[in-house]
Amino acid sequence: MENKCPKCSGTNIVKSGIINEKQRFLCKDCTYYFTVKKLGKKIDDYYVIKALQLYLEGLSYREIERVIGVSHVTISSWIKKYTIARPPHSEFHPVYKILKQHELIEYITQEKNLKNSGMIITEFADKYMLIKWERFKNR
Repeated sequence: MENKCPKCSGTNIVKSGIINEKQRFLCKDCTYYFTVKKLGKKIDDYYVIKALQLYLEGLSYREIERVIGVSHVTISSWIKKYTIARPPHSEFHPVYKILKQHELIEYITQEKNLKNSGMIITEFADKYMLIKWERFKNR
C-alpha cells in the first residue's frame, strides 16, 4: 500500500472503517488511526502557465477567469505561490480578443491591425486568443 503513517512513517497499514465518508486506516506498527487527506481537483499545468502568462501580459484576474475558466481566486493564489510580479507600467496596454481560426486570419491580414503594436497569439481549444499591445491614446 502506498500510504504511510503520518505519525511513525510506517508502511504496515490496514483499512479500518470509514469516518465522515473518508477511508480510515490503522498503522499496525504504532496503532495510530488516520484518514487520507483529499488531494482535491488538480488543474493541468497548461492552464496554470497560461494564467501566469496572461497575468504578465496585463490582464486582470477576472479577465483571465473568463478566458481560461478557472476561478480568479485560484489565479490569485497561483500568482502568490510562484511570486509573479508584473513589470512596471509602460506606455503600452494589452487588448485581447478571442477569435475562431477564420476570424484570426481575417484580422491579421488587415494591415491597420498590425501597425504600432505587438501581439501574441495563443491557442485555447478550438479558438485563439490574440493579445495586442497598443499605445495609450492620450499620450
